[in-house]
This record gives sequence, structure tokens and C-alpha cells, in this order.
Amino acid sequence: MTENTLPTVQLGADGPQVGVQGLGCMGMSEFYGETDEMAAHDTLHTALDAGVTLFDTADIYGRGANEEFLASFVGTNRDRITLATKFAIERSDDPEYRAVRNDAAYIKQAVEASLRRLGTDVIDLYYMHRHDPKVPFAESVGAMAELIKEGKVKQLGLSEVTGPELREAHAVHPIAALQSEWSLFSRDLERSAVPAAAELGVTLVPYSPLGRGFLTGAFADAGKELGKDDFRQYQPRFTGDNAKNNAALLEPVRRIAEAHGATPAQVALAWVHQRAQVHGLTVVPIPGTRKPARLLENVGAARIVLTAEELAELEPIAGKVAGDRYPDMSSTAAAREK
Repeated sequence: MTENTLPTVQLGADGPQVGVQGLGCMGMSEFYGETDEMAAHDTLHTALDAGVTLFDTADIYGRGANEEFLASFVGTNRDRITLATKFAIERSDDPEYRAVRNDAAYIKQAVEASLRRLGTDVIDLYYMHRHDPKVPFAESVGAMAELIKEGKVKQLGLSEVTGPELREAHAVHPIAALQSEWSLFSRDLERSAVPAAAELGVTLVPYSPLGRGFLTGAFADAGKELGKDDFRQYQPRFTGDNAKNNAALLEPVRRIAEAHGATPAQVALAWVHQRAQVHGLTVVPIPGTRKPARLLENVGAARIVLTAEELAELEPIAGKVAGDRYPDMSSTAAAREK
């Protein structure tokens, strides 16, 4: 795939055109071990040259460090990119502390801090990172809508909500994008969120479309050592017998990749794009990477078309995956649908 060849889609009902694949920037600051900052900066520019225009961060990534890291790139390329960030997960000096905050006062405080760290006067897409069921959408989405009136935010997004929750929030103010985990390994959002998004014209932005790296084949031997700063060592799918079980599920992915002269990661991303078509969805997956070569590999997935037979072969995988997506699933949409 050559430069600037990614097709584009519209973000939400009235948003900008963006490349059909975005870039998740979380790992450039935290969660996956040490980062080569120069390589990460190169990855940002490689992405933009390749047609990626949606860049995704959040205020908790590195406790604000990821937004600060992106600031120079944002400043240099502000008119060429669509910038997404998130609020709602509160952290402190205690590394174990997490709290979900959706109250209006917190939202006003959070957006000002993100604008300052990013060095911009407007956020293109502002997500509620997690939903606190104790706070009505009338308050939380209502407060987010006020940010649009104030010119601080252009579009609203939600993450990890159910279909009924998406409809409820959309009735308060139109929601442009839903960001939730979706991949060959994780399909729980198809229960209600996917149909609701398709009905409402909400763009789906899948995070972890490569199963946090598992679908790349890097863990195929189920024996890959994870660094002490790699949060996957605590993820149920990456540990013990679960990892061995899940590694065995990759055989059809590898076989299909070989048939296409592609990589397992490209097949996994191609599946996301084609699965979205089945549901009548606009989709912009945001695989994360810190390496330019991996970025170009991921972008190359846009040219791959899987056959009906190949899609049928991949269909059963999610139902056989061992282990939850997180050690604590309580703040996910899946937990509220059980």
C-alpha cells in the first residue's frame, strides 16, 4: 500500500471524512512496556502519510502524558487530523486506584485539562471513556453537549456502553462514535450495541481489533515473556492454560493469511471491516502500534477482501476464546448485559 491510499468514511452523521483506519496512541506512553519516543513520533507521521487521520488518546494514558506527547504532532498537523480523547476514568498517585466519574463538574474540569495538555483549543471527538450507571445521561451527555456549544468539542462519543444505553444517550444529544472492543476474539458488543449503532448512524471505532496483539501471532507459542510494565501479564487471555488455548485458535488465521500473502494481523483487521459491512455499520478500527513498519502493515489490511468461505472459517473463533477481556469486567458494557 502506497502513501495516502486509505479510503475515507464519514465520522458520525455529520462529521469529517476520516481514513477507514485510525491509530490508537495509548501504548506510546504506558501499558506495553518501554517506548522508543523517536520511533513513536515517526509512527505518527508515517500514519498521516499513509492516510490515517483519526488519532485516539485519553486523559488516563500515562496520567496525561500521552496527550502531552501528542501535542507537538497535533500543533504541526492540526488541520490534517481528527483528534479524539476521553474522560471518565480518574487516577491518583496510588497505582491501584481507579474511579469512574461522569458528573458534570468533573467533565468541565477534565476537558480543560485535556485541551491544555494537547495544546489545542478544540477536541474533534470527545468520549466518555466509561459509563457510571449512577449518573443519568441527562447530566453527563448534557454536560458534554454544553462543551459543543462552548466551542471546546465538535462531536461526542461513548465507550463500552450497551445498545439501550447508546439509544438513551443519543436522545440527549447525537452521538457520533461508539468505541468498544471488537475483534475475532471479542464480539460481545454484537449483542445490542452493534444493532443500535447501525440504527442510529453511529460510527463504530473498535479498540484492540488485534486482541491486544494476540491476533498478530506474536503469542502463537503461548510462551512469549511479557515485561514487568506490560499490563497484558494480568489479562486472563494471556495467562496459563488460557493462553495455550487461545494460541491454538490462530491456526485458521495464519492459514488464511498465507493464502492472501498477508499477515495474521491484516486478516484480523480485514475481518473487522467486513463484519461491519454485514451489520450495515461505518467502522474505523484503531489498532495501536509504536513502530512505523507495523503501522504500514496494519494499513495494508484495507486492501484485503476475505471470501465467504474464509469468513465462515473464522466465525467460531470468538466462542472458543478462554478468559475475559479484563481481570475486572465490572465497568464494561458486557457486565451490564449479563
